Amino acid sequence: MKTSERLLSLDVFRGITIMGMILVNNPGTWSAVYPPLLHAKWHGCTPTDLIFPFFLFIVGVAVSYSLSKRKAAGGSMKSLYLNIFRRSIILFALGIILAGFPFGLLFGHEFSWSTIRIPGVLQRIAIVYLVSAILFLSTSTKFQYWFTAIILVLYCALMSLIPVPGIGYANYEPTTNLAAWLDYLLLKDHLWSASKVWDPEGILSTLPAIGSAMIGIFAGNLLRSDKDQTTKTVWLYTWGVILMAAGWIWDGWFPINKNIWTSSYVLYTGGLALVFLAFCYWFIDVKKVTWWIKPFHVYGMNAITVFFLSGIVGRIMYMIKWTSADGNPITLKNYLFETFFLSWLEPINASLAWAIVYILIWLGLMWILYAKKIFIKV
Repeated sequence: MKTSERLLSLDVFRGITIMGMILVNNPGTWSAVYPPLLHAKWHGCTPTDLIFPFFLFIVGVAVSYSLSKRKAAGGSMKSLYLNIFRRSIILFALGIILAGFPFGLLFGHEFSWSTIRIPGVLQRIAIVYLVSAILFLSTSTKFQYWFTAIILVLYCALMSLIPVPGIGYANYEPTTNLAAWLDYLLLKDHLWSASKVWDPEGILSTLPAIGSAMIGIFAGNLLRSDKDQTTKTVWLYTWGVILMAAGWIWDGWFPINKNIWTSSYVLYTGGLALVFLAFCYWFIDVKKVTWWIKPFHVYGMNAITVFFLSGIVGRIMYMIKWTSADGNPITLKNYLFETFFLSWLEPINASLAWAIVYILIWLGLMWILYAKKIFIKV
């Protein structure tokens, strides 16, 4: 197996995914959002529910490319492992910073280490990257296939068969399932503030999330192989369709659900990720149809940077507030939204327009870094 050059299509895929993440995380108002831009209420899968597993899949593809290249370059295994741990710690720390910012130092922000949210998007990426990268470096491909299958089946068995303490039976309901029980037992006051009793990036559900990255590793291995480009594309599509079908079938027993990251959800979203990567690979890397990719490439080259900074700025806009002439409190976010968007658009279109403009502003800022060849890597 060879260590191929950087995949342009993967950078574009990453950029599209991060753009989507910023789009759904930053509406003008949460009270007016088009349904596809919201997560499924519980079971099911909307376009928004594809974003996070797509990113973990991309992490897996990148692991296959980057670590195989470094290993082939002759670096010591110790330095590779240390770099994996370093990157994981930094990602986890960035997630904690996002959760706690500005740590009570600005805008009268209330903060306590006793209640800071510990799980999160970047924290899950850190853990999944750590496990999948170590597996890639230290085990055979055959072992990785078996490991992925076993964790998905094991997670299904745990959630489906083990009676939940205090409830008495296994279930998939929001606050009474086994994953929610474990989250509350171990994290309690450090959970997602919207629920306070379970977390969508919780402890047990991180186990199957590793499977999302492993599917990406397998895709990366295929793309690095000596097969011709057409064969690679066909196999990406084929396995994508197979996994999507398997996810739909498994949904009959273990429902597709992002919040508890069910095994059927891993297969279904992993299949869709394979199909989308096949599309990008064929048109960008094989057919060289690249006239449309620049904005996405700009985003993809500084993906974690733009995700982190857009989250910080978004939070600041909620924290800067004052009292209006009629005595009501108003935030900078609400003022800008109502003045420049809601004043002339219907609420749902104003909300979408805000999110699009927010994406474009960050595109401009990232373009400056791109033009100066500044790519901030964790």
